[in-house]
Amino acid sequence: MRVALRHPRQAVPFVRAVFRLRRAARRRSLLKSRGTTVPPIIIFSVTDRCNLACAGCYAQSFRTPTEGELGAAELRRVVEEARDLGVSFFVIAGGEPLLRPELSGIMAGFPELIFFVFTNGLLMDEGWLGALRRHRNIIPLLSFEGDRKMTDGRRGPGTYDRLTALCGELRRRGIFFGTSLTLTRDHFSAITSHEYTQGLVEAGCRFFLYLEYTPTTEGTGDWALTADQRGRMRGLLPAFRTAFPALFIAVPWDEDDVGGCLAAGRGFVHINPRGDLEPCPFAPFSDVNIRHTRLEEALRSKFLETLRGKPELGRETGDGCVLWKERAVVTALLAGSRGDTALDASVEPRPSP
Repeated sequence: MRVALRHPRQAVPFVRAVFRLRRAARRRSLLKSRGTTVPPIIIFSVTDRCNLACAGCYAQSFRTPTEGELGAAELRRVVEEARDLGVSFFVIAGGEPLLRPELSGIMAGFPELIFFVFTNGLLMDEGWLGALRRHRNIIPLLSFEGDRKMTDGRRGPGTYDRLTALCGELRRRGIFFGTSLTLTRDHFSAITSHEYTQGLVEAGCRFFLYLEYTPTTEGTGDWALTADQRGRMRGLLPAFRTAFPALFIAVPWDEDDVGGCLAAGRGFVHINPRGDLEPCPFAPFSDVNIRHTRLEEALRSKFLETLRGKPELGRETGDGCVLWKERAVVTALLAGSRGDTALDASVEPRPSP
């Protein structure tokens, strides 16, 4: 609210959202008493396709673009069912979500929900800019990797300058936006510096989401943060929140403050482009598909329930997502939830069906 009130055009939608969030929380509590765990957040990867081929991309390491993406009507149905269950936030991811042009119309149709859209920004055309200005419940999060050299090195030549120009256009139009920053060992100092943060705030950014890099591709193990860097991040967050007029969220650090990993329905679930309901984007395992099952029924997944009953899989261990690090154990739990006794905890992960 403190951040939103500095943005008059955004303040009214956010004030309205507070009342909706309370109603949604009551709905989730009621369903919980009836045996259905509904998270406040759904991370929805709407496509595997992307206009870039970034080094170390987790989505490309798990999946390759295939046919079978959920259609527009299916996307809309899932969002509608989620709203009715008390879900308050959608994190729209990919691939590159802007490759699904029908998304803007779908999100505009649910003003009571807040949509955070992870995007590389390169496909942000006049149509999208117009939708963002009209519909304040859609908030783009632009992906930077640090300065020009760092961003272009991972995302391709010219990306940094195009993103910087886009920030200027979003600010000029009064559109509330944020940034998604992946913390890697080599980029950590640059991304978390006071000067870099100040520069993004001056460019109009009012929401910073920091994500610890999880090595999912061969040869990226040394991208993971050091123990010292992880410790320093905890001290930086309160300093940034005091110094800058922006919202700062860091994963997994803020998860630790509320009891550990929020995956598997504790705080969020993930839906992949084909409709598989998964614990999180870094745990591509599933026993149910929402293409064939209503969301309320899917959320009663035996696999997700089993994971929620394993607090040891919710601890922060460094090197990114604990479910990915312990994927052999997670795979065995998935096999058990399906009644498949042929698998055990020593096997390699099996992707979502």
